[in-house]
Amino acid sequence: MAFKELALERIVKMSFWKEKTLAELSAQEWESLCDGCGKCCLNKIIDDETDELYYTNAACKLLDAKACNCMHYEQRFTFVPSCTKVTVDNIAELTWLPDSCAYRRLYQGRDLPSWHPLLTGDKTKMHELGMSTRNKIVNENKVRYLEDHIVLWPLKDCD
Repeated sequence: MAFKELALERIVKMSFWKEKTLAELSAQEWESLCDGCGKCCLNKIIDDETDELYYTNAACKLLDAKACNCMHYEQRFTFVPSCTKVTVDNIAELTWLPDSCAYRRLYQGRDLPSWHPLLTGDKTKMHELGMSTRNKIVNENKVRYLEDHIVLWPLKDCD
């Protein structure tokens, strides 16, 4: 195969999210859709009177503040039984996922954001654009009142 054909084959293979429905993805493909931003690991508050959702910068005790990933991903449910596993079966119900989330975007018929690691090769662009939790969070164990930690930055969606 010529170089150009190999490059095209690589792009097609890498664009599996465009070729398959969410239900058709393999477990590995599903997991690779997660950009690793850490926003889903932020504590959220729902106003009892208005049902409005508020994000906080108080993160799950398992979220690595620099790497923006779970320090015990495979065993997370042992450490945090209330942790939610995002699946094709529950994605419609997880309205608290940020608009920038790849799972939510694809479910809504949108494409991956331009900064997504599957498109850029790593998390650098995501961090540069401020789309991750890097350097923005506090461990939930150090928070007394969640209401004092409400933030707007997790709502940012670049494209």
